[in-house]
Amino acid sequence: MTVIKRALVSVTDKSGVVEFAQGLARHGVKILSTGGTAKMLRQGGLQVEDVSDFTGFPEILDGRVKTLHPKIHGGILARRDLEEHRRTMAEQGIEPIDMVVVNLYAFEQTVAKPGCTLEEAIENIDIGGPTLIRAAAKNNAHVAVVTDPADYEGVLEEMERSGGSLSKETRLRLAAKAFCLTHGYDGAICSYLKRVCEGS
Repeated sequence: MTVIKRALVSVTDKSGVVEFAQGLARHGVKILSTGGTAKMLRQGGLQVEDVSDFTGFPEILDGRVKTLHPKIHGGILARRDLEEHRRTMAEQGIEPIDMVVVNLYAFEQTVAKPGCTLEEAIENIDIGGPTLIRAAAKNNAHVAVVTDPADYEGVLEEMERSGGSLSKETRLRLAAKAFCLTHGYDGAICSYLKRVCEGS
């Protein structure tokens, strides 16, 4: 069982996210967030630490670089069962991140709009989101990844039953769903760019 102590919450689809984060907070989970998600969570009465404060590095390049930082990905990818990883985390001041709650820029909805330009499409290709999702899904032995608001209720119910933990079976199921999401997302980008290249 993995006890959830810190969660990174940064979502495009914000449905239910305030209530979910409130549920996490009731279990003592510390919340990291970015941009509009952080603002919304604070408006919901939650204490939130900005990722830029957590990493000590500001968001740059019009928000293109927010979470791509060793303190974020080290905190997600570190194996808690390896002494070498724990030692490196301590030496580098990296805190573990036990849950990643992320969904992706609405690329398919953007390119479906009449008159969508290639530039608009490119700007709606999410980079940080898939990177976070894949990192957390890969390390599902230690980290939970939640990509679908439909899973919020079940996750909170399991945490309630287990004292703030999620089972390895749940983490694996969520990881499989996460990889399916990034697979489909990349496939949509691939299909769109092929159509552009073919002039259709």
